[in-house]
Amino acid sequence: VLGEPVDDLGPVDASETSPIHKPAPAFTRLDTKLSIFETGIKVVDLLAPYRRGGKIGLFGGAGVGKTVLIMESINNIAKAHGGVSVFGGVGERTREGNDLYMEMKESKVINEQNISESKVALVYGQMNESPGARMRVGLTALTMAEYFRDINKQDVLLFIDNIFRFVQAGSEVSALLGRMPSAVGYQPTLSTEMGSLQERITSTKEGSITSIQAVYVPADDLTDPAPATTFAHPDATTVL
Repeated sequence: VLGEPVDDLGPVDASETSPIHKPAPAFTRLDTKLSIFETGIKVVDLLAPYRRGGKIGLFGGAGVGKTVLIMESINNIAKAHGGVSVFGGVGERTREGNDLYMEMKESKVINEQNISESKVALVYGQMNESPGARMRVGLTALTMAEYFRDINKQDVLLFIDNIFRFVQAGSEVSALLGRMPSAVGYQPTLSTEMGSLQERITSTKEGSITSIQAVYVPADDLTDPAPATTFAHPDATTVL
């Protein structure tokens, strides 16, 4: 969130800065072309294909394979896609983040010798971080993806694991601010917070952002306000 590198490769050499809170692109800039997005996972591509430039939600309870599917997608797509990918680790296990980083290095998607050849940016605000950091890290990853889309005119893949933790962090921040809780103890601003993130993930005439998001379903209850609010946004959903 503060742009502090955790890969021990020294400071990030960047002169441009960008606010993480921005309005969604204007309606006239949007691109509505329809094309299939191949994940390389046969059962998904055959039975429930995803749309390029859309939002994809992987819903499921604990331990059903949301992160595994995201990792597999990154593995298949980031290597074959050849474009740029951004991964936002929001409030999940630090071990998974570390494993992903090591895997990326092995497959040369991250090139530590020549960082300009790297194809992925990893942004983390994991379980051990404060709720403020966990809430903002998703927006930080999205802002990076928007830079590649709007300035570099590229097609970008945005992976977010996990959207539920973004909502959970918002709930903690809301409680710290002394706001009256809403249904099931969530923040009263749940829909607007979710909208401010999701509405910006879209395709414009400059480039596209295709987003794959893991969504934890607490106690396997799809009517819980967090997954129920998220369901309104993706173009394709896979319930595990």
